[in-house]
Amino acid sequence: MKKIVAILKPFKLDDATTALRELGITGLTVSEVKGFGRQKGHTELYRGAEYVVDFLPKVRLEVALSDDLAEKAAKALMEAAQTGRIGDGKIFIEPLEDAIRIRTGERGDAALT
Repeated sequence: MKKIVAILKPFKLDDATTALRELGITGLTVSEVKGFGRQKGHTELYRGAEYVVDFLPKVRLEVALSDDLAEKAAKALMEAAQTGRIGDGKIFIEPLEDAIRIRTGERGDAALT
């Protein structure tokens, strides 16, 4: 099993979830986060005062899936989230040791579906 964590621009979330649904992936978690990479931050003007915004709004999408779907899902996420501009985000693929469905006690791949 694998866990994919993707940090994306917020306006690309709908495209990313649509791409995952087309692969048959039905469960995922989304969090609103803030951060920066090469994009760093930017300055804004508020009530006549200029200030630096260090952390930019992003979304963190997490999905646990079987090994055979991981590469397809990563590719689909990349294609859906890519704008070609700095700040598009990152995709991390991590090994997932186990998963347990709380309601039934199912483990492994069976807990993911």
